[in-house]
Amino acid sequence: MFEKIADPKDVILWQDRIPIRHRYTPGVAGEAFFTALRDRGELLASRCESCQITYCPARLFCERCFAGPLEANVTVGPQGTLVSFSVGTVGVEGEPLEEPVTVGLIRPDGADTVLMHFVVADELEVGMRVEAVLRPEGQRTGSILDIRGFRPAS
Repeated sequence: MFEKIADPKDVILWQDRIPIRHRYTPGVAGEAFFTALRDRGELLASRCESCQITYCPARLFCERCFAGPLEANVTVGPQGTLVSFSVGTVGVEGEPLEEPVTVGLIRPDGADTVLMHFVVADELEVGMRVEAVLRPEGQRTGSILDIRGFRPAS
């Protein structure tokens, strides 16, 4: 039963579906981040005074030194730097996409960490300046998709 499989062809494949439902809960700091995004159109971060690291989205504790609780009280962005990006042509289920989708890692101004989000631009370059494009006030729901994506900064 616990024998190590050496040849991948020896793996038993069972195809079926597992009916699992889940609910994402953003936690205390995540709730503060999403509320600020929805209500004020701001990117809210938290700063660890021990490490001097500013986390965006806000965190409840420092992931490096475990100091906490941290306060979600620092506004960063809405502009930032494109740190990395990838262009996808295949969906999560393996289906071909009608149009390619670009996802990037953006370091908002004032933050030391990155956000992963859509990037909308014809030509991209690592290090370029980008800015958040928000949904109009009144259409925001408190979701990361309240940011439509990032575009080259004007």
